[in-house]
Amino acid sequence: MVKGAAFFDLDRTLLKGASGPLITEALVSAGLVSPNAVHGQHLLYGLFNIVGETLPSILLARGAALMAKGWSATAVREAGAQAAEHLETEVTPWARGLLDEHRQAGRAVVMATTTPYDLVCPLAERLGFDDVLATRYGEMDGVYTGALEGSFVWSTGKRSVVRTWAAENGVDLSASWAYSDSVYDVPLLADVGHPTAVNPDPRLWLVATLRRWPVRHLDAPPGVPKVAGLEPLDVARLLTRPEMFPYARFDFAALEHIPRHGPAIVVSNHRSYFDPVALGLALFRAGRKPRFLGKQEVFDAPVLGPMMRAMGQIAVDRRAIAAGTEPQGDPIDAAARAVDAGECLVVLPQGTIPRGRGFYDPVLQGKTGAARLAARTGAPVIPIGVWGGEQVWPRSARLPDLTRLTSPPHVAVRAGPPVPLDLVDPAADTATLMAAIIDLLPPEARIEREPTDEEVRRATPPA
Repeated sequence: MVKGAAFFDLDRTLLKGASGPLITEALVSAGLVSPNAVHGQHLLYGLFNIVGETLPSILLARGAALMAKGWSATAVREAGAQAAEHLETEVTPWARGLLDEHRQAGRAVVMATTTPYDLVCPLAERLGFDDVLATRYGEMDGVYTGALEGSFVWSTGKRSVVRTWAAENGVDLSASWAYSDSVYDVPLLADVGHPTAVNPDPRLWLVATLRRWPVRHLDAPPGVPKVAGLEPLDVARLLTRPEMFPYARFDFAALEHIPRHGPAIVVSNHRSYFDPVALGLALFRAGRKPRFLGKQEVFDAPVLGPMMRAMGQIAVDRRAIAAGTEPQGDPIDAAARAVDAGECLVVLPQGTIPRGRGFYDPVLQGKTGAARLAARTGAPVIPIGVWGGEQVWPRSARLPDLTRLTSPPHVAVRAGPPVPLDLVDPAADTATLMAAIIDLLPPEARIEREPTDEEVRRATPPA
């Protein structure tokens, strides 16, 4: 036996929803299906997207082979290629990274789906699958016969096809992974050593909970739960408003520079423990869900740590990096996967709030992580200048000042355009990023001066 493989269901697992609507459009365009024959299908697929597979929908899929009797197999394959162009845009954001992880581990990646082989093979090729296990329609002289060739690849039939494939390819199922959203795939999930319920329907969620199988949502970072399609950060985005912080007044400016969609790296200066609040509010206002790159110490906290993970924030263990024991070798691996998945990642290059006299240094010093991340991913880097948060929560305080309700300090958050980087020298690019941040701060930030003893005290952590 060789290393294991990873088997992926298609609809509501690799894809955000059902493949049926786009496949049907392609079949109509090819002249194989009449437009009048598909009325009401959007209701069926809408129900599928909400609750997953149902027996009526499977009966329709099982009978589709008879409906296809007399179709040109070549025309169907061409329709599959046309559909694949659109289906590829519906692949869940984190699916490609997961596929890459399995490939890097030396495992074959296999699509295992009920959807007909000729219709999904072009998509599988685009995504780089090693093989496709799908329902095959009988064919004679280039025309479908109305019968199936082999098993109907669903439930125990899917498990049987996977078992046969594994035996023929020397794959150990106990060392393999399987991903599906459907309770009807429990036979396959139970057959592998590493089952994972992806965007599970209610019944599979119950089975996964009872069997302690991992649950994932490939449209969100690993470890982020979802209920009714919402993750914790979605709820925070709906509920969090500047009015919730009456002890501060916010001034947001030029947020249009933050891309509303797609990968982005946001870099900012760091003056206060209140900065993540100000940045989070700004990114919510810009229509983004921020994923912060944060210190491992925060994630180790008993209550705050699980909350941070549930919101998809990313830990960096600086202690392990310094000791050379970072488990993934490259501390930006997790951050790069998030950016590649289209997330908006927030990095504070200074790493920590400057203390004492260093807090008043007009020249900001940064670490190279954001620059290296930009070079690795090609994502745009958006600078943000934050000013005034230290009046709400100074470095010397363990908690923010909640008493200034009548004269709350102003917290300014200003975004700038994407910073042009050479993407060759991380140190030079970091200097460019820090200069772009400085340009977004008020004039007094760029004046070199000797702070007073009281200012130094406020910028010094409590003993």
